[in-house]
Amino acid sequence: MSLDFGKLRRWPDVEAENLQAVDAADRLLLDVAGAAGWPPEPGRVAILGDHYGALALGALDAGVRGLRVHQDALSGARATDANAARLLPGLAGEYRQLGLGGELLAGASLVLVQLPRSLDALEEMLGFVAGHAGPEVTVMAAGRIKHMSLSMNEVLGRYFTSVTASLGRQKSRVLTATGLRPAAQLPAPRFPLQSSHDLGLPEPLQLRAHAQTFGGAKLDPGTRFLLAHLEVPRDAGHAVDLGCGNGTIAAFLAVSHPQLSVHASDQSASAVASTRATAAANGVAERITAVQDDALASLPAASESFVVLNPPFHMGNTVHAGIALKLIADAGRVLAPGGELWCVWNSHLGYRGQLEKLVGPTRQVARNPKFTVTVSTRA
Repeated sequence: MSLDFGKLRRWPDVEAENLQAVDAADRLLLDVAGAAGWPPEPGRVAILGDHYGALALGALDAGVRGLRVHQDALSGARATDANAARLLPGLAGEYRQLGLGGELLAGASLVLVQLPRSLDALEEMLGFVAGHAGPEVTVMAAGRIKHMSLSMNEVLGRYFTSVTASLGRQKSRVLTATGLRPAAQLPAPRFPLQSSHDLGLPEPLQLRAHAQTFGGAKLDPGTRFLLAHLEVPRDAGHAVDLGCGNGTIAAFLAVSHPQLSVHASDQSASAVASTRATAAANGVAERITAVQDDALASLPAASESFVVLNPPFHMGNTVHAGIALKLIADAGRVLAPGGELWCVWNSHLGYRGQLEKLVGPTRQVARNPKFTVTVSTRA
């Protein structure tokens, strides 16, 4: 390969010394696929779960053409495009970014997967493969051994008659699955996941979640604490749920305040689909607009008066505050003077100073041993 993996970047995602754009599992998966022989015909390879384009660019560099790629995170998709334009400019037109479904997988004879840590996420991916790829399809799925388990082999075995494991290399391994089972032997579809929760509303709040949504269909305990103390301004007609996940906050706002329309955004395609499903399950789909976005990039500055945020404190498998600070800063950008950012965060993270700096004067609304709820007012 001529591609220099060391030049791959995570941008526009957060970049730091301990956050890498490529790992040993990417390299091993490309080597195993190359040793087995890439399909010679264009349009026969699909990639699921590529982080920042290492798999896509590695396959292009190896001669694969007509590549189809699905990345749940918008930042990962944009990083792939940026890396392709910079490192393989002549091949940028040889791949397409697509959603999970028939266009992504129809006719694929080889599917490369970066193993998700969630077994549900792996099963949902395989359900799409089984539903749209041909019976001759081979799935090669790679991961870091510390994040792998025999349960992953079992999930693959529900869909394929043969599952084998490569030798380990640099603490990584590849699982190869062949022999797609007949439709009658496949597991029954069970996504989106479902749950129901009493939050003091006239009816229990219904949550729905596709499998790559962080937390699935569970009610996040920080979100529960936030909702118990949240105060919506009386004159508010519009609200923003930043990092909407499974849509708990957006649906709660729409159900409890019938005058509100809600803009819900997340960089995860799975989360956006989950929020839409949650909105529909609670009968408020017409008042919730869910979009895949880089924070709130699609909203103009000083355009909003009420934003609610439960920020993540990790990026992939790494604990890192960068994404939370990015979301807080963008909330500050879109808030008009006097607008409010309601935020819940793990108390030990001490975000209050950053909220003061990036948004404005901040007061504590509630605190328990684990979570702190604050409201910051745009100066």
